[in-house]
Amino acid sequence: MRSVNKVILVGHVAADPESSETKTGIRVTFPIATHREYTSDGERKEVTDYHRVVAHGKLGEICAKYLSKGQGVYVEGTLLNRAYEKEGERKYITEVRADEVNMLTWKKKGGIEKVSLDSIPVD
Repeated sequence: MRSVNKVILVGHVAADPESSETKTGIRVTFPIATHREYTSDGERKEVTDYHRVVAHGKLGEICAKYLSKGQGVYVEGTLLNRAYEKEGERKYITEVRADEVNMLTWKKKGGIEKVSLDSIPVD
């Protein structure tokens, strides 16, 4: 049986992207905040989850140039778990490796300009 590892996130960029150079090129990371609601004891509650997103190469360059805190964003990618050593201690991290990033809002001088997907003609 084949397996599937696919993640789709729609949320807001929680902090400006950070860029770094690696042996294979540019690596850009940024957090996305998503919200979920649930009811507990008859009371509606909201929780914010933060997801670490990593983009490499040309996609990383575009993210670094055009994304900023507060923007709405759609990210499609793969869930990755990795481990590393820091100060003699083994650390674990979960990331989303972005394969596709679509900006749902654009930054404009006076704030955020919303872009409606309904206005884009499809042939």
